[in-house]
Amino acid sequence: MNTKIKTLNDKLKLSKLGGGQKRIDKQHQKKKLTARERVLYLLDEGSFEEIGALVTHRTKDFGMEKQKFYGDGVVTGYGTVDGRLIYVFAQDFTVFGGSLSETHAEKICKIMDMAVNVGAPIIGLNDSGGARIQEGVRSLGGYADIFYRNVQASGVIPQISAIMGPCAGGAVYSPAMTDFTLMVQDTSYMFVTGPNVVKTVTNEEVTSEELGGASVHSTKSGVAHKTSANDVECLEDVKKLLSYLPQSNKETPKDLGFEFQEELRDSLSDIVPENANKPYDMHQVIEGIIDEDTFYEIHKDHAENIIVGFARLGGKSIGIVANQPMFLAGVLDVNSSKKAARFVRFCDCFNIPLLVLEDVPGFLPGTDQEWNGIIVHGAKLLYAFSEATVPRVTVITRKAYGGAYDVMNSKHIGADMNFAWPNAEIAVMGAKGAAEIIFKREINASEDPEAKWKEKEAEYAELFANPYSASERGFIDEVILPKNTRRKLIKAFSMLENKDVKKPNRKHGNIPL
Repeated sequence: MNTKIKTLNDKLKLSKLGGGQKRIDKQHQKKKLTARERVLYLLDEGSFEEIGALVTHRTKDFGMEKQKFYGDGVVTGYGTVDGRLIYVFAQDFTVFGGSLSETHAEKICKIMDMAVNVGAPIIGLNDSGGARIQEGVRSLGGYADIFYRNVQASGVIPQISAIMGPCAGGAVYSPAMTDFTLMVQDTSYMFVTGPNVVKTVTNEEVTSEELGGASVHSTKSGVAHKTSANDVECLEDVKKLLSYLPQSNKETPKDLGFEFQEELRDSLSDIVPENANKPYDMHQVIEGIIDEDTFYEIHKDHAENIIVGFARLGGKSIGIVANQPMFLAGVLDVNSSKKAARFVRFCDCFNIPLLVLEDVPGFLPGTDQEWNGIIVHGAKLLYAFSEATVPRVTVITRKAYGGAYDVMNSKHIGADMNFAWPNAEIAVMGAKGAAEIIFKREINASEDPEAKWKEKEAEYAELFANPYSASERGFIDEVILPKNTRRKLIKAFSMLENKDVKKPNRKHGNIPL
């Protein structure tokens, strides 16, 4: 019996070494943690239970039968984060560059199935050179097995991908189908085709970082939702993100508890300038409403004219979508519409109420926007809000013009409560442009067109550039003082807590992709 126990211990010891000490040292030299170190840091101390530690590949071609490593390049199992059950896989770059084989994929699929059946989040820590070419189509089939499970798990359990090294070729599609993708600055990259292929096909010379590094995907493409400075910071970001999410679509996020007070936030009254054309930072409004220091922004550096992220209001998790007047005056465009639509749909999947802070002058005009499909992309956000059944509350802080008023969670597309501050302007367009159109003949026929124009502009503004016309029709439930916003929102979300909407009997809708 002692011999057998020793054999087991020796095998387990080898599995913990991955590709060997030399390769582990090389990983550390690149300022990267190993797969096992990442898992142990992510999970609560002593909670990790490994599954498949002694799995090896089955390939005999190209001399592969002489190169076998226990675990086959991926560490899989379960544990807890802040006491909550989590499933995790971490690709091990020290074993065949973390390349995906048939058995490597089977290990990942096994814990994905467990996560769905049990109802708990799954975290993927990606660090892989791609498909294991020695296995040919078996490796490709393994990827497809994972992709299929990503889709089946979508909207059922939270799926988070942390890209902590290379992620190339077919490997990128699994993270793309998960809910959130985090990347590490300087050590991670994602692309469908690498620099060498790009040079061969298009004659472009580009580095891996320039083609698909963290900064590229967090700013230009929007593929990365969050960028971290190093492995440890990335894993801390994963933990923080999890704190706002439920275990599955059958649950709600954890309530941290809150003692309601009739508190006023006077600072909110001084944020929006008297001049409607002056910008202000919507982050100040957000911080003035939510529980202190609880805002966790998503997609911070992409499509900055709209802000999305999680926060806590009265101890409860909420999702926030807010126009940002500091960038492009807060207009909706192609990228901001896609960014917000994706976030809205995630919150709706996982029972996270939505707060919309609105200051939108409309959609961004121009050939660039039209040719890039602003119509269909703007419709994505409209569709996402219209489809959402979670509690939805809107606060109009200043402008709500044109079709963008409709799109930004208006009463007409199913918002539960719509508030407006006294300085809100709800109209088809700004008073200046509206006066020019409506009173064009009258202005042109006047002896002093400039004076007449200003007169008619003031007339239109008095009629429509305020929250009262919409309020009289019930489109706005209440015009509130800025300082009362937090109290009103806590009460509104509390009132809507048991909201239950029966969806139409259909297989699924056809969102304008």
